[in-house]
Amino acid sequence: QMQLVESGGGLVQPGGSLRLSCAASGRISSIYDMGWYRQAPGKQRELVAGVTGGGRTNYADSVEGRFTISRENVKNTVYLQMNSLKPEDTAVYYCNLNDGGSYWGQGTQVTVSS
Repeated sequence: QMQLVESGGGLVQPGGSLRLSCAASGRISSIYDMGWYRQAPGKQRELVAGVTGGGRTNYADSVEGRFTISRENVKNTVYLQMNSLKPEDTAVYYCNLNDGGSYWGQGTQVTVSS
């Protein structure tokens, strides 16, 4: 059974930085994609950044140049480094792992406010 555990959310001032982590455990295939999504109140969940099993990354236009996704395969962990945070980045951030099945973490709150 797959489990994803996120950490690193919190309250930060505009212009600040946070680093999210997501550790996967359980029966994981050898090749899988991972990604970060977010959902703000009253809005649909959206893709923030993704990284394939081969290391190819993609980003939402709204975070390009500010956020960086990376993964550490030995630890089955994915990270999201978020810089130059804006109030509109406020949302619950969810980790996703896709190896043919799709698995989600419980979410971690990120609040950007002065």
